Amino acid sequence: MIIATNITKRFGKLIALDNVSASCSKGECVALIGPNGSGKTTLIKSILGMVVPDSGTITFNGQNISNNWQYRSQIGYMPQIGRYPENMTIGQVLDMMSDIRMHEGRRDNDLLNEFDFKSLLDKRMRTLSGGTRQKVSAALAFMFDPEVLILDEPTAGLDPVASEILKQKIIAEKKSGKLILITSHILSELDDLATQVIYMQDGKLVFHKPIEVLKHETGEHKLSRAIASVMVQCQ
Repeated sequence: MIIATNITKRFGKLIALDNVSASCSKGECVALIGPNGSGKTTLIKSILGMVVPDSGTITFNGQNISNNWQYRSQIGYMPQIGRYPENMTIGQVLDMMSDIRMHEGRRDNDLLNEFDFKSLLDKRMRTLSGGTRQKVSAALAFMFDPEVLILDEPTAGLDPVASEILKQKIIAEKKSGKLILITSHILSELDDLATQVIYMQDGKLVFHKPIEVLKHETGEHKLSRAIASVMVQCQ
């Protein structure tokens, strides 16, 4: 569904992505893991079309994404830090995004209902806590029923109840056949979510494996311990 082939991106002397190739399919939840500065964010932004690689190609459903912005309508993106017009209310932000997306299909309001947004729609963005902003970002990512969900540190700042609601939603969307690409520094949260693991370091893709294969190779039952084992080997 999303195939990156020999992607390289430089920022001055820094090689952010070094000949990275990966293939991600429907029905998978792919955990994108690596230390800070490993290239995870640059890869995500390349898939979103926010960064243009110096070389290589990215295809979405078999179509090259270069100069083809329409594919983005099939992606729901939840940034690590959502930035919205501070003077707008939650309701106005939701309406604005609906107008921008011009979505004509099913509207997924599950998270709006689960997070009980009905009582919050008149709250202005500048008054919201970090956790409530995260809920807005989560609701927007899922709202337009996309084929692909890209979630960057999705549970950061969420309380335990909201975090569990979001995790269950991710599991449900994976079971429905959607592709989910997720980054998180809280590796224990990925045990119940991820089916594949992409590990990056210094701009290179170190490995891309099913999570069960990774656990078997490292002899660890928890993803966090399996990744720790890999990181020690890579040093």
